Amino acid sequence: MSRKRTRTDRDRRSKTVSISLRERGQTTQDFAIGIGVFILAVAFVFSFLPSILTPFDSSVSGGQTAQADRVADRVVHNLSTETGPETELNGSAFEEFVDDDEGLSERLGLREDEARYDRIDVRLEPLNESEPLGDEWTVGDGYENQSAASSARIVTFEAGSFTGAAPECDPACRLVVRMW
Repeated sequence: MSRKRTRTDRDRRSKTVSISLRERGQTTQDFAIGIGVFILAVAFVFSFLPSILTPFDSSVSGGQTAQADRVADRVVHNLSTETGPETELNGSAFEEFVDDDEGLSERLGLREDEARYDRIDVRLEPLNESEPLGDEWTVGDGYENQSAASSARIVTFEAGSFTGAAPECDPACRLVVRMW
């Protein structure tokens, strides 16, 4: 039995389905909202990503770091011995430097007016920080772990140059200058 094809069967099989933009239901407003949400998401990622990559923001400027480095060089140069290497300091000159807290800003060439005031802390620390040297080898405004620019120099002292008790710098100490 062969079945005769009727016209309605042929129409059903040969009919192609075409979906136009009008029949899909997407409007210009839908497209604009979708693109807007996408752009906002990309902007959020780009603004949030740097804070993930650099979690520690420094409030110390490059100028303050350069100034701390300059002051450390000046201290080492002014207190160094005439005959030894540049990093060998005269003990009695260092004792006078630490004992004379007055005029520290003027001696180091720092600002000291009412509008701007450079705060500074100069201290002698051991190379291994397990045993601090104490406050007798510190001069300045007193550093209390605030954000500060710092510079350090490894120094030695001329043998027998201290008038009082010498710091325990075996074989050397670290001269640290902090500014904020």
